[in-house]
Amino acid sequence: MAQNAPGVITCKAAVIRQIGGQVTVEEIKVEPPQTGEVRIKMLCASICHTDVLACKGFPIPLFPRVPGHEGVGMIENVGKDVGGGLKPGDIVMPLYLGECGECLNCKTGKTNLCHTYPPPFSGLMNDGTSRMSIAKTGERLYHFTSCSTWSEYAVVDFNYVLKLDPKMPLPHASFLSCGFTTGFGAPSREAQVHKGSTVAVFGLGTVGLGVINGSKMQGASKIIGVDINNKKEAKGKLFGMTDFINPKDHPNKSTSELVKDITHGLGVDYCFECTGVPSLLNEALDASKFGIGTVVPIGAGGGPNVAINSLTLFSGRTLKFTSFGGVRTRSDLPIILQKCLNKEIELDELLTHEIHLDNIQEAFEILKKPDCLKILINF
Repeated sequence: MAQNAPGVITCKAAVIRQIGGQVTVEEIKVEPPQTGEVRIKMLCASICHTDVLACKGFPIPLFPRVPGHEGVGMIENVGKDVGGGLKPGDIVMPLYLGECGECLNCKTGKTNLCHTYPPPFSGLMNDGTSRMSIAKTGERLYHFTSCSTWSEYAVVDFNYVLKLDPKMPLPHASFLSCGFTTGFGAPSREAQVHKGSTVAVFGLGTVGLGVINGSKMQGASKIIGVDINNKKEAKGKLFGMTDFINPKDHPNKSTSELVKDITHGLGVDYCFECTGVPSLLNEALDASKFGIGTVVPIGAGGGPNVAINSLTLFSGRTLKFTSFGGVRTRSDLPIILQKCLNKEIELDELLTHEIHLDNIQEAFEILKKPDCLKILINF
């Protein structure tokens, strides 16, 4: 239970202290929001693969830190000069990208990477300080991006906050704050998947299922799901997959060969690599069409470098990386949220497990279960 002191809140948060260390729940102090900031009481959060990487030091090894970048909360307090009509009581989604609408990138409409509000990797607020500290010792805690949602309270720059319709189911909103949206947006925003095209998706976790759903809405005629877990086949079909490949069932063939076997030897127009396994990036390139194939890597592998077979690129293929699926947080994300409210996108199938923040360490074992997709963290 959080406790209030003059302007400071003492509450529980998940804390990681070193690369590969255990995530422990500790009492922390969360300071009041400063100019342009809001303090959010988290209502629920969820776990994304990037959070696992964050515990291993991705993208920058800043410790101790409070992980978490998916979640939904209610504004408890606002600092000075907070815009967007945000006020206490609003249900909001913290984000790791902003959109100013005025910078060169925003004006092109081609990218969601804003010059003014880029992904913040310093682990600190705009003034170079943290709003979180260990309650007993006063030791500074680093934020994870602009979010740190694995805490009962979090302070976020208002430019990285999106107000939600109160009718939006909280678990769905949490899943849309990174994983599913990243996959769903990539076919339209990054690859421009066209009607009647062929698509392959490597890895049928939440991101991969989002790619399948987004490709279906773009009108793709064949959507091939690739995963070594046969339990993912049924989930894939629910989201629009037409064909399924388990490479383990074909030990004498490469994944790219298996994709070509069901595309008349040509490969696919678009291939999305959602696992982050370095070797699969070259397989994804080989699985795309000679001369015109497009490959979009989405899964974060955690390593600084990836080896690419240049011959596949010399063959006219396009390699296009993405952040948040190219989805702009002001222009596009509200449309996706509305589709969910309209039941055009069904997210109930994603929720497989729930835990309480106190049991956060258990989540890392649950993630290894073959039936696990999304874990909801309750506070």
